[in-house]
Amino acid sequence: MIELRDIHKAFGDNQVLRGVNLTVGTGESMVIIGGSGTGKSVLLKCILGLVTPDRGEILIDGAPLSADRRETFLTRFGMLFQGGALFDSLTVWQNVSFRMLHGREKRPGEEARDIAIGKLRRVGLKAEVADLYPAELSGGMQKRVGLARAIATDPQVIFFDEPTTGLDPIMAGVINDLIREIVSEMGATAMTITHDMTSVRAIADKVAMLHEGVIRWCGPVETLEDSGNPYVDQFIHGRPDGPIAALR
Repeated sequence: MIELRDIHKAFGDNQVLRGVNLTVGTGESMVIIGGSGTGKSVLLKCILGLVTPDRGEILIDGAPLSADRRETFLTRFGMLFQGGALFDSLTVWQNVSFRMLHGREKRPGEEARDIAIGKLRRVGLKAEVADLYPAELSGGMQKRVGLARAIATDPQVIFFDEPTTGLDPIMAGVINDLIREIVSEMGATAMTITHDMTSVRAIADKVAMLHEGVIRWCGPVETLEDSGNPYVDQFIHGRPDGPIAALR
């Protein structure tokens, strides 16, 4: 579904991506791990077109992601943002159905509301929540609303940016379970960036380790503990000494 070939991106003298190569299969859940400032978010922004790579090629369904094809691709994806990114002035159902109300393929208000309530129920929220505002919700509920919005239009590709940040361990577990269930049900291709190793083990099919702008290792989540890769081993066990510390 998604292929990155030799992606480079610098901001001034700061070389963030130094030749990223990565393949994400259709229906696969790929989780990208790595420390802060390693380029994980920049990589997602390159795919979305928010940042233009200096060099390299992005392919979707095996074809280069031209400007025209990117517009089509953007109608097929959903995203759960790190901080929820809900619109404070809109009710919950208006947040969930934002694309249906303001996007290319608009839906009538009542239809959009009904779909939104259905998606809210799918993430474990009652219909009464629909008319509340984000400020009236707990952090965990806001994250669920963000997830409902991400799946509102039944996307083929979903991006998750630090999906459990700021949540307590129990709610983080709930969100992880929801992500895994929903991605499996929809048959969607998922890309997640996270520091949370519990999330990695809960939602990943494959894991890629990004450090110093390159993919240091990529493999099935089942082989994560025995990867034989010093970068992965240091990161997943939180060891202060190792190649990551040596390169800082």
